[in-house]
Amino acid sequence: MIKIYGMPTCPYCAYVDEQVKGDKRFKVIDIGENVRYMGAFMRLRDKSAAFDHSKEIGDIGIPAFVLEDGTVTLKPAKNMLRCRGTFVLQPRDNRDFWHKTGTSQRI
Repeated sequence: MIKIYGMPTCPYCAYVDEQVKGDKRFKVIDIGENVRYMGAFMRLRDKSAAFDHSKEIGDIGIPAFVLEDGTVTLKPAKNMLRCRGTFVLQPRDNRDFWHKTGTSQRI
């Protein structure tokens, strides 16, 4: 079973949730529902290199997928799911940080 960590208030998570609703191959875990779920996600985020870039740019790193073999990925396509929006990260200059929408924002 593939575990999906996310929150319903995250539009990317909600989009993935709709695709897996009723599919027994996936287990959706709402990290905001219970402190134990948040703790499990934070331990995963602290230990997995899959979150390194998310942490660098100040993102939480959801939705996050834990595959049956224990591999952690933030890419829905690795699970044959569609992505919502553009995840292209493009810096414009050294003073900008990268943003999921493909635009940069000033700090």
